[in-house]
Order: sequence, then C-alpha cells, then structure tokens
Amino acid sequence: MAETKRQTVRDLRRANRAALLRHLYFHGPLSRHELGLATGLSSGTVSNVTADLLADGLLCEAGSVESDGGRPRTLLRVDPDCGRLIGVDVGETRVRVELFDVALRELTRAEHLLPDEGHDVELVVRHIGAGVAAVLEAADTGPDRLLGVGVGVPGIVERGAPGGAGAIVHGQTIGWDAVPLEALLRSAVDLPARVPFLVGNGARTFGQAEMWFGAGRGSRDAVIALLGSGVGACIVTGGVPYGGADSAAGEWGHTTLRVGGRRCRCGARGCLEAYVGAGALLERWAEAGGEVAGAGQEAALAALLAAAQAADERGVRLLEETAEYLGAGIADLVNLFNPEKIVLGGWAGLLLGPHLLPAVREAADAYALRHPAGRTTIELGRLGPDAVTVGAATLPLADFLARGGCPEAAAGASPR
Repeated sequence: MAETKRQTVRDLRRANRAALLRHLYFHGPLSRHELGLATGLSSGTVSNVTADLLADGLLCEAGSVESDGGRPRTLLRVDPDCGRLIGVDVGETRVRVELFDVALRELTRAEHLLPDEGHDVELVVRHIGAGVAAVLEAADTGPDRLLGVGVGVPGIVERGAPGGAGAIVHGQTIGWDAVPLEALLRSAVDLPARVPFLVGNGARTFGQAEMWFGAGRGSRDAVIALLGSGVGACIVTGGVPYGGADSAAGEWGHTTLRVGGRRCRCGARGCLEAYVGAGALLERWAEAGGEVAGAGQEAALAALLAAAQAADERGVRLLEETAEYLGAGIADLVNLFNPEKIVLGGWAGLLLGPHLLPAVREAADAYALRHPAGRTTIELGRLGPDAVTVGAATLPLADFLARGGCPEAAAGASPR
C-alpha cells in the first residue's frame, strides 16, 4: 500500500509564501485584506506571512487606500530590488546576456557574436560566462544577489538525465547532440552553488514572456510564434505550455509545408522554416538575384524589405510568397489547437510583421477552417526583439516565485 506523503509545516509555510508572493507579483500592489480575499487564506495567515516576506526584504509598502470606516489599508508589492535575475539568449548569430531586477527591468547587457561556422559548445559556454561576469561588474552587483540564471537555447531540452547532468540540449539545427549544457555552465561559470542555472527552449521562454507581460496576457489558449533565423512556437493551452518540460511541441518550424520541397538545415525537405525563417528567406533572395553578401542577417533582411517597399518585383514576389507560406503554417496551428490568439515575434517577425501581417491574416483565413479561424486573432508581439532574453529571465523568476522566495531550491522546479 502506497504511503501518503504528509505536508509538513515547512511545506505549508512555503506554499503560503508562494501563493501570496505570486499574487502580489502579477496583481499588486494590494492590501492584506485584498490578498486574503484573492487567495482564500485567513487574515491571520496573510498577516503572518506578509510580515515574514517584509522581514526578508521581498516585499515593500506601496502607499495606502481608504477603508470602509476604518484606518487606511497599507498596500504591498514585491520589491523589485529584492534580487537580480540573468537571462541568456543563445541565438543564431550571438549570445546575449542581460541583467534584470525582479520587475524584469533591464539593468545592463553584454553581447558576443558567434562565428558563421556554427555553435561551438565550448565557445558558447565561454561567452555565457564572460557575459555573466560583465553584467555583474557593470551593475556593481555581487553574485550573492542573484536569484538565478535562465538560458534560452534553440533545441529540445531534456531534464532528469541519467548521471545527474541536469539539462541536456538536443539542438539538431546547430549541431548539438545531447549537450549537457547545465553541467558545463555549472563547471565553467564562477557563481555560488546555490544560484540555479535553468535551461529552456528559446521559443518556449519567449512565449512565457509574452504570456506574462506582452501580447498573450489574459489568453488561456494561444500560440506565440518566434521568427528569427529559424522558426519556433510556444503552444499554450489552458494557460500553460502544451506538453511537458521536455516536449518538442515547439518545433513548429520543422513541420512539413511542402513534400519534397527545399532542404531545411535540419536535413529534412519542405519544412516551414525552409521557407519563412530569415536564413532561408535570405537564401531565396540571393537565388533571385538580391544582394546579401557581406551583410549580417538583420541588415540583409532589412535591405530585402526596403527593396520590396521600393517596388522591386523580385522582393515583392518573394515577400508575397513568404506571407502565404507563413499564413498556411499558421492555419495548421489554428486547425490543430483552436487558439484565441496567435502572436508573431522574434527579430525577423517584428521586422517583417508590419509589412506582411495583412497578407498573413488573409492567407491564414484562406487555409484554415472557418469556425476556428473566426475566433483567432493574429497580432505582433509587444516585448521587442529581445523578448527571448526576457523570457529566459522568467525561468529563475518562476522558480523564485514557486518557492515563495525561500533560499532552498524548489523540489521539482521546472521552467514552465
């Protein structure tokens, strides 16, 4: 007979701290009375737990409001200076490291370009270590203030691997085969052992940021699509990402758009990414005679857009095709998941989106079933081209909130 696990006083205390801290983070500032109504905790519990959180420096007072016939009620909020978070975006062309306060306001950043020949694991780890050291020094912040480091990567992230190696990254498009990234970072980056490294798929972390703070906020069922050099998506159902933490459900870019079509960098033919990813789009632009030599992807894509806006026939035709391909890919998401909202982001999505969005919506309507398409809106992300880095920082933020600000690691914490 299985033994029922008992909840200890310590477990209950941490759960109450987490409930109040999370509610204040997303809905504060609030009074103690409002917190009790929202969380269902007794006034005594709210009073005791908020007193602990104030004593720990996690909350601060934020003014007061009048009450019905009594003394004014003090408002509380999470203190944005109660700690620091680091978000890392292992992108296609660079490694970006940003330091944030707990309100996810950027304090400083560091960037290291990656060579054209690929993502050498040791180089990426060195760049992350150098970036972490640089942002801490620039902000005059000691590592003791760090709540954690979140890392967004292109690829599938596996957790709980044998041998205690932590997060393992399967990044087929960048040549990573079962890379023990968490263990490598722990060995190479000079941070205290208590500071967690939390690794997640970049599209999923980007999606979490847009759901918490951007265009997806308030939606229960949504798809947050990331268009950069490659293509990914975070599929949200019932308010949480679809599939488990190890799920490959975000690899939307490697769904088949055209049987026997263009060769994708993953090795297959006809993937959506081979038609709408920035890298593939620029390959098609070069094949059409467009000028891309010597320019980085962002500059080259901006030049393609400028050519189309100047009525260059090749550029116009290429972007029209791209809008139709993207709309068809979105129609698949609409038919499969019936989302309320689809959000397009990533640096390429935000660059092309204002120009392509009307045609993308038209194509999605043409390829999707009428009923689900009628309840889906398609819009641009609101967090800018750095949203993956913000999303990466939500991994240690989520961990911090889940453990109620307690210093010990939360059992079973995962970047959701």
